[in-house]
Amino acid sequence: MPSSYKSGPSTPNSFNQSVIEEFRANGGKVGGPFEGGDLLLLTTTGARTGEPHTVPLGYVRHSGLLLVVGSNLGAPRHPDWYRNLLARPQVQVEVGSETYEAIAVPAEGERRDRLFEQVVREVPGYGDYQAGTTRTLPVVVLEPAEPEYREADGELPREVTSLAGKLVQVHTWLRAQLRHVREEAEAHLAASAAHRGPGAPPAPGLGMQIRQHCLAFCQSLEFHHTGEDGHVFPAVARYHPELRPALDRLQEEHRTIARLQDGLLALLADIGSADPARFRAELERMTRELLAHLAYEEEQLLPALADVPWPPVPAGTTAPRP
Repeated sequence: MPSSYKSGPSTPNSFNQSVIEEFRANGGKVGGPFEGGDLLLLTTTGARTGEPHTVPLGYVRHSGLLLVVGSNLGAPRHPDWYRNLLARPQVQVEVGSETYEAIAVPAEGERRDRLFEQVVREVPGYGDYQAGTTRTLPVVVLEPAEPEYREADGELPREVTSLAGKLVQVHTWLRAQLRHVREEAEAHLAASAAHRGPGAPPAPGLGMQIRQHCLAFCQSLEFHHTGEDGHVFPAVARYHPELRPALDRLQEEHRTIARLQDGLLALLADIGSADPARFRAELERMTRELLAHLAYEEEQLLPALADVPWPPVPAGTTAPRP
């Protein structure tokens, strides 16, 4: 791809839209000045509007991950898509004919500098953009957000065909994000503890990773609970009145979990100055409560949802009752 085209929504929307349409119509291939270049489509959620926004971006592969740069053609402001992903880290990535969900994690400190050097080696134009602005161009790592299967999570069917399977899939993803947060927080604390000598310990460069995974977890859990309260629970209660006490308890837990999410975000925001022992104890307590809620929900709901097809049956057709 010519270095003149980079990660900038500064190009007219109509031009971007024509590139998007050509990309999707040709399995990720785009002609003209971009023919043969590395191009992806990134869909973010508007920080203010909540609406999806798609933009074509150049990318660089590094260690199995995709990197995009918030160059905005060297403008003094970050591009809109970067501000969106800071507010809502879950994004959709289209590469070739493949589409997948990802967590967008801006690199920090030494890691950002190292990755930017790698990007400039492959696409020197990004160095020109950086030289033309006082703004540090963000380097964003797109981490696939597919569920991570570990023995502790149990086996999942490769193909989800019931609402019960979908519930387990969502819960597996939530557990994976929570595990990311715990592991990255522990790495942060370990790096700080290993510091020797005068002055403040060097920043481990995990603050943004922790923040993005925590935000992804909390926002996904909130969306999941909203769907349950508004649609799943009323349907289950209609056909399974014997589950009403459990559903009432789950809805009450949802309010408690919402407060716990706020507490988790506040705890992790204060990781740099927190007492390590107290921090670990509080994170462990919150983690136990969150995991216990997911386990209880599965225990109560999976049998009732096992015969409900997923994806939902189109209107006008007959579906098994929940």
